[in-house]
Amino acid sequence: MCGRFASTTPPDALAAYFGAEASIVDADETQPDYNVAPTRDVPVVRVREEQRHLDHLRWGLVPRWAKDLRIGSKMINARAETVASKNAFRSAFTKRRCIVSADGFYEWKRLDDKTKQPTYIHRADGDPLAFAGLWERWSDAEDHREFHTFTIITTTANETMAPIHDRMPVLLAPKDWDAWLDPSNHGVDALQSLLLPAPEGLLVTRPVSDKVNNVRNNDATLLDAVG
Repeated sequence: MCGRFASTTPPDALAAYFGAEASIVDADETQPDYNVAPTRDVPVVRVREEQRHLDHLRWGLVPRWAKDLRIGSKMINARAETVASKNAFRSAFTKRRCIVSADGFYEWKRLDDKTKQPTYIHRADGDPLAFAGLWERWSDAEDHREFHTFTIITTTANETMAPIHDRMPVLLAPKDWDAWLDPSNHGVDALQSLLLPAPEGLLVTRPVSDKVNNVRNNDATLLDAVG
């Protein structure tokens, strides 16, 4: 799964990298986040009005039929194997796909029955990661506020990730961004063919401090290698 990641690249740089219009202007939305946890708002690329936009969406997809936001904490990830058929994700997979930007993500490697080692995973070349994601609109029946939420699609681990965890986020190559983001693209088989483990050599890993275990810790030292 993917339960924690880092989002530190400034919005204007992300917009340029993804060829998107930056809709993020609030000062609170431009601060680097070294310990992104579910329910946080983070940069997401999606197509609106036939143009790519970089927006802030809430992590944890809330289906339209949900009674409240709390279900989103259980839907931070969607499995590639079932995303096209599972009721919570089926509609979004067909019409509301997105790219979730991250500078790296964390996973925990089990060392023994009692100990897990936090590990930071990022691109070897330092470029942002492009997670395959889905987004959804949900309206609060009481105060009629609308929330835009997302989930990250995961697949089986590649050789780099396998010693750490058996799942990893789907990473989309730039050549596939147009097909993935196009809301008029309903080719389920072709879309699912993109949901593969990352190619070998793309990612590097390093053990980091267990400070990342506490979501209140949020600074650049979380990325420092230990051991």
